[in-house]
Amino acid sequence: MGKKLPPSTPTAGRRRKGPSLAPLSACKRRRTHEASGWASLPTDVVHLVTSRLLAGDVVDYIVFRAVCSGWRSCTSDARDPTLSKPDLWPRGWVALCDGDGVRPDDAGEIGFFHTRTARRLRVRLPELRRHRIVGFTQGLIILLNKRTAAVRVLHPFTRVVVDLPSLVPVFHDAVRNRNSLLDMNAAVCSASATSIAVVAWFPWTHVVIGAEAGRPTWEVLHRGLFLRSILPFQGRLYATVGEGGSRKIMQLYPRSPHPVLAHVPNNFGDPSLCSYFLVESGGRVLLAIRHLTAQHCGVDPFQQNAYKLFALDIDRGELIPVNCLGGRALFLSRDRSLSVSARDLPSVNSNSIYFSLRRDPVVVHSIRTGFSERLAVTCQIHDGKDRIRPSVRPFTIADHLLTYCHPHEWTKGLMFHEYHSIPESFEELTKNIKAKNSELRIPRIAAR
Repeated sequence: MGKKLPPSTPTAGRRRKGPSLAPLSACKRRRTHEASGWASLPTDVVHLVTSRLLAGDVVDYIVFRAVCSGWRSCTSDARDPTLSKPDLWPRGWVALCDGDGVRPDDAGEIGFFHTRTARRLRVRLPELRRHRIVGFTQGLIILLNKRTAAVRVLHPFTRVVVDLPSLVPVFHDAVRNRNSLLDMNAAVCSASATSIAVVAWFPWTHVVIGAEAGRPTWEVLHRGLFLRSILPFQGRLYATVGEGGSRKIMQLYPRSPHPVLAHVPNNFGDPSLCSYFLVESGGRVLLAIRHLTAQHCGVDPFQQNAYKLFALDIDRGELIPVNCLGGRALFLSRDRSLSVSARDLPSVNSNSIYFSLRRDPVVVHSIRTGFSERLAVTCQIHDGKDRIRPSVRPFTIADHLLTYCHPHEWTKGLMFHEYHSIPESFEELTKNIKAKNSELRIPRIAAR
């Protein structure tokens, strides 16, 4: 899936070469007797087909409308200017990393992969220029302007853009930490039936802010929350929150008078040694808790990592134990988690959880057996100090999906399993990363 590259450290800013697919759009074709027959399909049949297409992949819907003017005239345009219709969002698409050290915003293009059909598209997106990617929600891209700190949401296949106000006032008022801005994360939510909102959060500041499209300013939604895992789900935003000995699941957006949905069980040992992940899987919200099992003589400490799964009943505020994932697999990270069908992606293990540890960037844990396996031992390019081998290509599907779940590496054009830690000896790479970070500026507010 990756291109052959020389066995050297990737250099940020290098222009990526290779063919790219232009944004999908309608095209004109010569009329034939056969084509005119298809064009004369009854409207109710066309609507039946498009409803099936929208239930699967909006790209198929765009291609369907491009076939002939007759089909376009009796179907709705996929270019929703408000991006408020979730059925027109590019659901199921994840962004791939080329692993060449070129940031997608510098390359002006992104390779996308559909987790249900294994379809792959590379799309040129000039809108990425002068922006930093700070989030994905159901395939929508959230961008931050490097000069003005204005935020925009981009649909990668229709090129529709929704602009939101600049972060400058709220940053100086509530965030005040430029390093937090470098690792800013954001999600798209539904503000109403006709507009979207963007909710953003920052590490180390414990501040959550939000803005609705069409409104002039951002507002502080929450302060003092220690966020551990955040999940956009059905237009809302949920998070595991807690510090000390208690953990709970809260609704961050829209704000609610009763934001706490459920309290997380604390019978898995010291909560500070546990990790908590929210993930959408099969149309429901799952809570995955990674904890340590009791130590036994002769057992590899690596095998002491275990998982307990719960399904969240949002209406009742209950956590229901889950003992099996069936044909699905989870990819877990604090920043972003993902659920895929192993039936659609045969190289992925079903009923399993993919995650990372400090010294093991790719680990798969079997729910059925309770055992874990290291997958990246032969793909490590350094030993923590020096390079020991060139990049091992092609990358696996698991490598790509886990990198997508780690935006800190993905946004730099680096594969997570190769660069989850960067040795001091990689001086050129470190220098280039700092240079790119320096491009992000927050304008000052003029004194009144």
